[in-house]
Amino acid sequence: MNDWLTALVELDAEGIPHVLITVVDTLGSPPREKGAKMVVTAARLFGSIGGGSLEFQGAAMARDLLAAGGRDPKQEKSLLGPDMGQCCGGAVTLLFEPFYPAAFILALFGAGHVARALVHVLDGVPLRLWWIDERDGVFPATLPPFVKALPTPDPVAAVASLPAGAHVLVMTHSHDRDFELVRALTARPDLGTVGLIGSATKWARFRHRLAGDGVPDDRIARIRCPIGLPGLKAKRPAEIAIAVAASLLFDVRNSPPGAAPPSPPPAQETPDDRAHQPRHGQ
Repeated sequence: MNDWLTALVELDAEGIPHVLITVVDTLGSPPREKGAKMVVTAARLFGSIGGGSLEFQGAAMARDLLAAGGRDPKQEKSLLGPDMGQCCGGAVTLLFEPFYPAAFILALFGAGHVARALVHVLDGVPLRLWWIDERDGVFPATLPPFVKALPTPDPVAAVASLPAGAHVLVMTHSHDRDFELVRALTARPDLGTVGLIGSATKWARFRHRLAGDGVPDDRIARIRCPIGLPGLKAKRPAEIAIAVAASLLFDVRNSPPGAAPPSPPPAQETPDDRAHQPRHGQ
């Protein structure tokens, strides 16, 4: 991956901090023209701004910027002879633009109609989305850069690999699989908010089973079900997805890591269990 543009897309999708360096002005005989670009991470380089001392020192400045957590772009002008020890004369002005990982990670279990609509709605939100499903052929052929599809025969086992602080939504094709996932998620108090699609009736059954399995009340209380906007009478996947996205963003922005999400008003029976059956493609 030597192309700087490809690097920008892939590094952003992987959540790796990086700096884009651009030659914005030149004087004399610089090694590269205006507009030449290079991407720098803590360990790698992509593209080139001319090689030699200019490139070496530019990369060093970019890494210092990352190490300091700098967020603002900055410009640096260097004389190629006195400052860089390069034979070619003139000067080069470099623009350093730092980029950092998305604001949060969302693990989405299930690739049915609502999940697909949710991925569409979330396009443009600063997050990385891990999309997990056990079925073959359920993911769209083309995914946005912020989405990483993770097909697996055992989605419950994937819970252990979720990074601390990740937010989670469960909306699989099976109520039994939903319960297995929720049960596993209650063992991860280091996660962010956890939401489960379904009705208040479904959650009452799940809550009773979790309590019967000895799950502490405080961990059960961290599960949000129903998800979305309370009282919204909507059945269409796109409408449910919009409501779920709005609720998720509210929870993310207003809950510290590891805390229970803000308590919603009394939940209604929407989206209900009928909207969550496999025949509707959840």
